[in-house]
Amino acid sequence: MDRIEILRQINIIFAELLDNQNIQITEATVAYDIEDWDSLMHLQLAVAIEKNFEVRFNLQEIQSWVGVKDIIDSVVQRLN
Repeated sequence: MDRIEILRQINIIFAELLDNQNIQITEATVAYDIEDWDSLMHLQLAVAIEKNFEVRFNLQEIQSWVGVKDIIDSVVQRLN
C-alpha cells in the first residue's frame, strides 16, 4: 500500500471521527491545524487507524505523532 492510499484512508478516518465529510488533510497537516484534534481525539485516531490497517502501535509511538506525516510513517513501517 502506498502513501497516497494510506493518506486517503486516514482522511476518511478523520472525517468520521470529526463528523466532517468536507475535511481534507495532507501529509503536512499537524494537530494544531485541526481545532478538535486534542488528546482524546489523538487516542481515538490511533485506535481507528490500528483497526483500519490491522496494525498495532506502542504508546510511545502514538505519543510521538505530531501530524499526519508521522502517522503515515508509522503505518508504512508496520505494513512493510
